[in-house]
Amino acid sequence: MYAHKWIDGSEIGLPVGKAVCVGRNYAEHARELGNDVPTEPLLFIKPATALCDLNEPLVLPQDRGAVHHEVEIVVLLGAPLTNASPEEAHAAIAGYGVGLDLTLRDMQNALKDKGQPWEKAKAFDGAAPVSGFVEARGVSTRQNLSIMLEVNDDVRQHGHSGQMLFPIFPLVAEISRHFTLLPGDLVYTGTPAGVGPLTSGDRLVVKLGNFLAVRTEVA
Repeated sequence: MYAHKWIDGSEIGLPVGKAVCVGRNYAEHARELGNDVPTEPLLFIKPATALCDLNEPLVLPQDRGAVHHEVEIVVLLGAPLTNASPEEAHAAIAGYGVGLDLTLRDMQNALKDKGQPWEKAKAFDGAAPVSGFVEARGVSTRQNLSIMLEVNDDVRQHGHSGQMLFPIFPLVAEISRHFTLLPGDLVYTGTPAGVGPLTSGDRLVVKLGNFLAVRTEVA
């Protein structure tokens, strides 16, 4: 059973809620998939049942086409937010982690072609592996926060928060205008370019700046 944890492995004590995800928040990622660069945040939700521990082997759906990795900075909310300002959003963030937005790419493309929602491709069990969290007070907001994904010793994705079309604090505030964020909710803030397929036996290293590096594998 998934539970939010600090990077030392201790439980945080917040409930496990929804994960609000942001699509196409890095321009180069939007372009690599042939999508328009958005002028406002593109939002979708993964349920709590999609969350799992990034330290555990990744279990991918079978017989549903390609499963792609999308590495993202993940924000953990520690206070409720509704119609918040960026300053209020900043104050409500309890921690920062790193996660994968696993995506059934073939299915997503078929859904997009039909103009249908993405949840079947994005919200399956285990679709949101996430690391432990660094306490927000230990992370300087004056510096760009970087993320990186290596697969089988090759760097697949590398980006930082300064490349986001919608920066973290205004982004979280904007999300709270559309629906309330609760303590224990997560925000997946978007992925840089370089997404691609995962296969059984792949070895992954997922990094958040100098704060943490998680080694995992595909079962």
